Amino acid sequence: MALTDTAIRNVKPSDKPRKMSDGGGLFLLVQPAGSKLWRQSYRFDGKQKLLSHGSYPTVSLQDARAKREAAKELLGKGIDPAADLKSRKKKKGESGETFAVVAQEWFDNRKTGWTERYASRLWNRIENDIIGRIGGRPIAEIEPWEILEAVRKIEKRGSLVMAGRVLSTCGQVFRYAVSTQRAKSDPSRDLRGALRTPNPVQHHKAMKASELGPFFKALSAYSGDEQTVLAIRFVMHTMVRTTEARLAEWEEFELDTKEPVWRIPAERMKMGNGHVVPLTPQVLAILRKLRKLSGGSKYVMPTTTKEGVISQNTMIYALYRMGYHSRATVHGFRGTASTILNEQGFNSDWVEAQLAHTDRDEVRAAYNSARWLPRRRKMLQWWSNYLDKVEAGNEVKRERPANAFFGCREMEAIGRVSSHWP
Repeated sequence: MALTDTAIRNVKPSDKPRKMSDGGGLFLLVQPAGSKLWRQSYRFDGKQKLLSHGSYPTVSLQDARAKREAAKELLGKGIDPAADLKSRKKKKGESGETFAVVAQEWFDNRKTGWTERYASRLWNRIENDIIGRIGGRPIAEIEPWEILEAVRKIEKRGSLVMAGRVLSTCGQVFRYAVSTQRAKSDPSRDLRGALRTPNPVQHHKAMKASELGPFFKALSAYSGDEQTVLAIRFVMHTMVRTTEARLAEWEEFELDTKEPVWRIPAERMKMGNGHVVPLTPQVLAILRKLRKLSGGSKYVMPTTTKEGVISQNTMIYALYRMGYHSRATVHGFRGTASTILNEQGFNSDWVEAQLAHTDRDEVRAAYNSARWLPRRRKMLQWWSNYLDKVEAGNEVKRERPANAFFGCREMEAIGRVSSHWP
């Protein structure tokens, strides 16, 4: 039975490759990953052979049928369609099976599972650093040294981590080409160990608990802009990243509710997943002051600059002026909070969720935006109270409330976590 566009559009992938015949040897191969590939089977010199006609919808049903008829015409003249196609590609120096074409197809199949920001950044890497160098080469003919030569250009810019990421992406494209019968192997696998090793990560400096008291004194004495001081306090209490805070918009906040929250959209998060931040009374007080300073702007921390919000360096420069150059960073407050909360016995899962450290499992990651929300709210309230006590000069003793934190994972697994929180 002949195919129709409606049938092709509506077909769902299954666990195994599925063939949908259109007659005359032409069929659509529906892969488990969702790609739809045109193939034509034929016999030449007594051997069964297979011809590729591209992928749907790039190649329409009508176009695929035209390719089938052209192939049958060649067979009638005693010409092998596959050999003829290869010869014509070689003469033209171009191919429908170039790295650029296959990379675009791979990207189109995958991007639906990514945020727009991440997808755009990933494609820019491929387009600028790889396609510009080997994009016109038939993907089945690309040699390992060609890939290495392209990636070395990234290394020479000093972007060693990026070079590794681009090489990994190339490997995904080649493996996709193998799975769709347009390449026999992944040449990037032969480059393992060929790239330079990046320097060890230099972690942001984090204050020790004993250093928070003196810091608050310096912050209170700071004569700079009030908005900057409030911004620093906001970051300390919420444990968010600097960029997440400075780009915050008022419409993201649900303030007039019993349990106020800040919903940060996925496109603004480093890991590409939306994040929900519980707001304590201390944070609400900070926001009220910021609202008065915002002058009706849609941003929580606006300025008259081109970007419309305080710059990436506003808070860190304030720390420098307070005498904390090379001693602390704004981002380091996240590490300080993590260390103290873990030492106090809070469940590490709650701490990681509040820091928006993405779970490697994509399904769980999508669920993490509000994960542990009631318990994170209690934890953040303890943290805000802790900061208030430290600033007031009160000693904060180590607490481990009975049945609240110790062994939380085990107790939660059997439903015995106490409903009493500090």
